[in-house]
Amino acid sequence: MEGFKAFLKRKNIEISAKRYGIDALGAMAQGLFCSLLIGTIIKTLGQQLSIQYLIDIGAYAMSVSGPAMAVAIGYALKADPMVLFSLAAVGWAANAEGKAGGPLAVLIIAIVAAECGKMVSKETKVDILVTPGVTILIGVALAKLIAPPIGTAASAFGLIIDNATKLQPFWMGIAVSVLVGIALTLPISSAAICSVLGLTGLAGGAAVAGCCAQMVGFAVMSFRENRWGGLVSQGLGTSMLQMPNIVKNPRIWIPAILASAITGPIATCVFGLEMNGAPINSGMGTCGLCGQIGVWTGWLAPSEEAIARGAAAIVPTGFDWLGMILICFVLPAILSWVFCQILRKIGWIREGDLTLPQ
Repeated sequence: MEGFKAFLKRKNIEISAKRYGIDALGAMAQGLFCSLLIGTIIKTLGQQLSIQYLIDIGAYAMSVSGPAMAVAIGYALKADPMVLFSLAAVGWAANAEGKAGGPLAVLIIAIVAAECGKMVSKETKVDILVTPGVTILIGVALAKLIAPPIGTAASAFGLIIDNATKLQPFWMGIAVSVLVGIALTLPISSAAICSVLGLTGLAGGAAVAGCCAQMVGFAVMSFRENRWGGLVSQGLGTSMLQMPNIVKNPRIWIPAILASAITGPIATCVFGLEMNGAPINSGMGTCGLCGQIGVWTGWLAPSEEAIARGAAAIVPTGFDWLGMILICFVLPAILSWVFCQILRKIGWIREGDLTLPQ
């Protein structure tokens, strides 16, 4: 047993929740962003501007989402180059076989294939054959075997959340908004979670609301301490920057969570805000305005996942735009600031508690 542990250590194989649930999942989201998400944005712009060149570029970027996710996962697992490059084929197969649930299939299969490839890497004199051979054979075999049921299960679970939100928009609006918002601020990937579950429609709208409440909320209520730099880095970057402060004083999280519990049901019950773009957008909030771009692209050209659940292109009205602006920017800013002021007055949030680490 000790010999096996030493072997794993030598191969830099760390079987842990952090390595797989945080590092790999976060990297997968980045791979998805750099392929499917940016491709969707470029393609939609091309369609709206009638520029075929942009449409083609977007389509090419979208087509390599599986390989991009797998290679990103391998990079997070510190895979050797031969393993890393071989994961492109694995990612393509897993994403194709997993269909709508492809991201979850890619996550699981790429992790297994990468670790198996690392085990044999540089162990033989014919490494150039053995390492890519083992990585691809194991990865693609798993893709053929388990990607379809993984994809079906992930899609079914996402559909359950979507249908539950339609049936109980108030309570599910609160639950989805709060939970996805919390996931965004935690050192895990809310974007990857939404992508894995294929979260679109009304549930996607609630997720966008929760993420915006966290990002805009922390940006505004910490303006006293962090000024404009903090406003931009949290409002357009990530509220995860506040995690060290949350660990020190968890009460600073209360205003943003309360704001998300209010904006979520307003999004679902009042404005009927739907996010029918690529599911990854549901977990992005105001990061690079990706959540809002997802809502916009969903209005004009719904994603395949959204279309499969009955979504159709619409011409957005002034009410739709008003809802997005209020839910994503105005209400999170006002509500979080008000709740923060209350907690400051009762001493739960003290001066400097929200100062970003340098």
